[in-house]
Amino acid sequence: MNTYHIYITGIVQGVGFRPFVYKLATEFGLKGWVNNSLDGVRIEVNAEEKEANAFYKDLIQKAPTNSRIYKHNIKKTSDAAYQSFEIIRSKEEGYPDIPLTPDFALCPTCRTELKDSNNRRFQYPFTTCTYCGPRYSIAKKLPYDRHTTTMQPFEMCPACKKEYNNPLDRRYYSQTNSCETCGIELKLVELNPKKENAGLDYVQTIDLAVEHLKSGKTLAVKGIGGYLLICDATNSEAIKLLRNRKHRPTKPFAVMYPNMDSVEREYLINDQEREALTNEVAYIVLLRKKEIIQPTIEAEKIAPGISRIGCMIPYAPLYQMLLDRFQKPVIATSGNISGSPIIYEDEAAIKELGSIADALLIHNREIVAPQDDSVVSFTSINNQKIIHRRSRGLAPTYENSPFQSTEETILALGAQMKSSFSILTKNRVYVSQYLGDMDNYLTQNAYKHTVEHLQSILACSPNVILADKHPLYFTSEWAQERADELSIPLFQYQHHKAHFAAVMAENNLLETSQPTLGVIWDGTGMGDDNNIWGGEFFSYSNRSINRLEHIGYFPFILGDKMPREPRISALCASFGLDGAEEIMRSKFTNQEWMIYQKLLTNHTGLMTTSMGRLFDAVASLLVDIDTTSYEGEAAIWLESHAEKYPKHSQIGFEKSYFSTANNLPERISQYLINKIITELKNGVSTDEIAYSFHISLVDLVKKVATKNAIKHIAFSGGVFQNKLLTDMMISLLSDDFKLFFHQQLSPNDECISFGQLACYFISQNSPNA
Repeated sequence: MNTYHIYITGIVQGVGFRPFVYKLATEFGLKGWVNNSLDGVRIEVNAEEKEANAFYKDLIQKAPTNSRIYKHNIKKTSDAAYQSFEIIRSKEEGYPDIPLTPDFALCPTCRTELKDSNNRRFQYPFTTCTYCGPRYSIAKKLPYDRHTTTMQPFEMCPACKKEYNNPLDRRYYSQTNSCETCGIELKLVELNPKKENAGLDYVQTIDLAVEHLKSGKTLAVKGIGGYLLICDATNSEAIKLLRNRKHRPTKPFAVMYPNMDSVEREYLINDQEREALTNEVAYIVLLRKKEIIQPTIEAEKIAPGISRIGCMIPYAPLYQMLLDRFQKPVIATSGNISGSPIIYEDEAAIKELGSIADALLIHNREIVAPQDDSVVSFTSINNQKIIHRRSRGLAPTYENSPFQSTEETILALGAQMKSSFSILTKNRVYVSQYLGDMDNYLTQNAYKHTVEHLQSILACSPNVILADKHPLYFTSEWAQERADELSIPLFQYQHHKAHFAAVMAENNLLETSQPTLGVIWDGTGMGDDNNIWGGEFFSYSNRSINRLEHIGYFPFILGDKMPREPRISALCASFGLDGAEEIMRSKFTNQEWMIYQKLLTNHTGLMTTSMGRLFDAVASLLVDIDTTSYEGEAAIWLESHAEKYPKHSQIGFEKSYFSTANNLPERISQYLINKIITELKNGVSTDEIAYSFHISLVDLVKKVATKNAIKHIAFSGGVFQNKLLTDMMISLLSDDFKLFFHQQLSPNDECISFGQLACYFISQNSPNA
């Protein structure tokens, strides 16, 4: 009999892998051991060759549902005689080299036990097992064991220890195991005036919280990755109060429903959307509303003017108990002051959320990696998945690094808006959770904390730093500071080239010999000419990125005021066009008109090719959205109007403004605005013009690709969160071109840090990245 050593790496810690190995080894009658190590799971068994190979095959093919195996091998090792099979102490010496396990949503079995009066986890709001519960949000270091998480202070009672040590139990070696006897404490803290409700059990505490919801109050509830603000989604006054308190006049809220039945009653939902709502991530999914006579929620107050609403079901047992008792959907939005990061510390919640929430539902399990909820949508026709926010349940591991082997540890710090950072170490890539916009001091501190926390878990320090070329981005400034402190090189890359490199790397195309067109459309980013780019066409060939075309420059004035006021984009994009003044004049006061006309007449400053600003301009012209309260609001309204065009499901190029053009105009943006002004004068409907604008952009991509004889097209940038536009691209171009979209990452600026890594590897052989 031989001794075999088996090595498995991937997402294999915190997913019940060791108990699974124990049970399988017991079924095979094998003796040996399994443990967690800093690079995965290691196993040794005494077995004959045939038996060892059969065991090994089952290990890989029958692995736990939430696990992800990236690499594995088996080899003979020095003979050792084992008397039994056991789980032995984790190896903690050395440096981590393993993907980090994300947090998992409440599993179906735990959800059932929560409602089973004969089960000892009945109404326990922190129930977990080896298949669900917090992981990354509570991890302080690796390998993943109870004493390396924030569960360490909670000593298991005899009943929990019995489950933990029972190989046949679902909670065998579950590091988050607890119950009402030994577990996490829960309390309701009422604010204004402050009052702690002590001495209540879990059910009494939650019932008191529900009474607050019924009376129209707002609760701040501590979940897995931070606090959520919730209120009654059927109560228009409660919603209005939350909007006023949070200074959030029109930005959509998400809605949490008690169960899937309640979701399916009100929304059109397909299999992909259902799976995304109920899987281990438990996304917020943007769903289309049904036309029903009496919807339960105040949809127009929750997502004004928008055809889809972000929906989710309870992903933590505490939320499930709340909604089971409330029996109605609730608004569920990040617990923060608008523009600031999600709050996850209890004292900060009491201090900062006191102006928004009437009471806080607090537990004493510490959160060390705060995260917002992940958001996804699927296009209506082709079911293309679009990640809008990559956070809880997804971060921070990126599956299967596309980058070549390197001994370096590289820290890529990303962009200014919708920021993330990436770390490449020991040939693994980690992409952080969504960290927000870096204009806010608190967000900057949260960003730094997350970088330091992840570096601490991975026991790594960078010897190369990557950043955006924009010198005034917080991430670029901090990159320079860190590089100077550590005396290490800093490389900076152009924003839109990083977008293109990100989608190329995600699709494993960095080594492709096939020329690829990059369609990179977003709101902003400093170009190589120091102007604001955003409507770009690049080519990728022989590890080189080159700018081919753009949508044409128009003036960029008034700094940050322009992205917030679509009327200014419309004014700039239409300046000098016949008939523009007739439409634009009423959008401004006399004084504004005089000043802005003078600015544009004498303009010698920044110019832009931003597709995001072009969308703003068109929205202002068509639907009078002249000011916005959140990023992307004008574009979302424009998409909603295009979707209403009666023939939008019969997609074709007939309505394209380029359909009769033999050659593309030199200034595409002004050409499109001119066409739209003419259509408005001719009385064409808003919905039809919005549709024509979208279809024209698809035609534009086709014409650029054809002109340059390129058959592969890759898409990135925040504009490709537009579901209708993405659907049109797929429906009209996929027969003649091979299309590539993001897979694990969002097309918005969350992907920039990953793209900076890709640019770094491209630039090893090319100076043009």
